[in-house]
Amino acid sequence: MVLLTDGVTNVGTAKTAVNLIRYKPEECVAILDPSNVGKTSRELFGLGNVPVIRDLSKANDANVMAIGIAPAGGKLSPTLRAALLEGISRGMEVLSGLHTFVSDDPELSEAARRHNIRIFDVRKNNERDVAQRKNINERCLRIHTVGHDCNVGKMVVSVEVTNALRKRGHDAKFVATGQTGIMIEGDGCPIDAVVADFINGAAEKLVLQNQHHDILLIEGQGSIIHPRYSAVTLGLLHGCMPQGLILCYEMGRSTVYGLDQMKLPSLQKFKELYEINASTQHPCRVIGIGINGRKFSDAEVEEERRRIEGELGLPAADVLRHGPERLIQAILDSKEPMIRNANSS
Repeated sequence: MVLLTDGVTNVGTAKTAVNLIRYKPEECVAILDPSNVGKTSRELFGLGNVPVIRDLSKANDANVMAIGIAPAGGKLSPTLRAALLEGISRGMEVLSGLHTFVSDDPELSEAARRHNIRIFDVRKNNERDVAQRKNINERCLRIHTVGHDCNVGKMVVSVEVTNALRKRGHDAKFVATGQTGIMIEGDGCPIDAVVADFINGAAEKLVLQNQHHDILLIEGQGSIIHPRYSAVTLGLLHGCMPQGLILCYEMGRSTVYGLDQMKLPSLQKFKELYEINASTQHPCRVIGIGINGRKFSDAEVEEERRRIEGELGLPAADVLRHGPERLIQAILDSKEPMIRNANSS
């Protein structure tokens, strides 16, 4: 893959590129960014060693262009369109998670047809089922990552916990619900692009498709209080029927993503809101806290971890600094009680 970042170096907006580098490093050949030629992904984003190139002629044997940014509204910029047209003319396939579907663009789709290449619009879906609440395997433990806001690391916590559980020998599955997670895992459903009436049904379908595994780590989306995205969050929460939640947050963030005039409630308040909304049909509680401390030092994050554990009485970890062991132990310690409670409800 060549990652198209459109000159973006903000880790939040370029989260698709960042996490493809983190979890698929062997597939990332280069970053296309003429404004940062000569640098590497470590200099831009703090991880990996993917070189930044000026144009696609420097892309070696890459055969896929992956759009590595998630701009507000998911629009296709003129510079991205130009890069896609050039890549298509070189026989490169397109991998996009934008809300704007590349395959719906007449010029790009015609170019793809002419050069016989495929366009993968990860968010394109035909979900049209409502939730039924039938044939649920209650022996499958469903853990759902939720957040105090958008873009706080719910996917990273889900992936890191899943990978560590597998290393311990547990049959765990990461259930992707967003474009980056789908690119990493190779399956899933783009929940934020599903028609509103069918969000719950799409989430339930993900459970039904994967409940032959012992433990599911279901990626969260948005926030229960976000004025823009709360509908997605609640539909996913109800649809995936979790028995346990991991509450994720970013240190230092005090206002709602994209709406700086709105203050974020306390983590205790978020814990209460998620537990109330998740427990409408069977018991569900927050079992651990995922800390995103990317803007702070190791010492500051460790001090924060101790404070949060003392304040909420729950295990907490920044999975990229501390590892996910505290969260894994919380899952394993509470697995049987959570399953029994769900069965008896």
